[in-house]
Amino acid sequence: MKLENIDKGKEFDFGLTSDYYAKYRDIYPKSMYERLISFGIGKSGQRILDLGSGTAVLPLNLAHTGADFTATDISENQINYGKALVKAKGLDNISFKVCSAEKTGFADSSFDVVTAVQCFHYFNAEKAAVEIWRVLKPGGLFCKIFMDWLPYEDSVIAEMESLVLKYNPNWNGCGFKEYKFIFPDWAKNRFDIENVCSYNTELEFTKEAWLGRIMSCRGVGASLSKEKAAEFEAEYRRILEKYDEPLKLKHQIHIEIYKVNK
Repeated sequence: MKLENIDKGKEFDFGLTSDYYAKYRDIYPKSMYERLISFGIGKSGQRILDLGSGTAVLPLNLAHTGADFTATDISENQINYGKALVKAKGLDNISFKVCSAEKTGFADSSFDVVTAVQCFHYFNAEKAAVEIWRVLKPGGLFCKIFMDWLPYEDSVIAEMESLVLKYNPNWNGCGFKEYKFIFPDWAKNRFDIENVCSYNTELEFTKEAWLGRIMSCRGVGASLSKEKAAEFEAEYRRILEKYDEPLKLKHQIHIEIYKVNK
């Protein structure tokens, strides 16, 4: 994939990181899922379409609610790893499809909820909004979620970003500050805002888990050559030696719940 607004058009593919992704990207805290449930996401019997699902992190963590999930992603490799995780857990309420967020191929008004976690910025927002509007039932919900680490409040994160930029100077997945919600253009005349929730939290990682999480990020495993990614990994392991475990790293979580207007 290449996008002009992402890393100055440098190509990236999260399918190259699927082994790391499956092991280390289940990073969202219990508090986030509790909030989603309180907002009506994950009710028993709901049909939920998860766009940009990767290895099905969100469906796996909400499967216990009794909702039926369809996990989609443009990467067949990500989907295959997700299928393996679902099979290992013996779940029967998560299905999969390889497709884009802008053209899913599902019937009109076929889902109660659409979710997009840490991925909407990779979509063509206008086209994805049209598709989300189309596949949602009247009164259905669209849940947009993303989580940012906070480098200006955490030296571990700041040092990591500096190292990623050393290997990938065009990477722009860095320098995040606290997010302030503004109603987006893509939602106008299609969605009404139901809930906005932003909160700060500390996530705990072992060094190995944090390293795996960074290896799976766009600026490293999804875009560097295997040789450069291996060099990055070796250098970052040396840097992490000076820190104590567990690492407690500052993040901000953003949840936006929209109700379809139709």
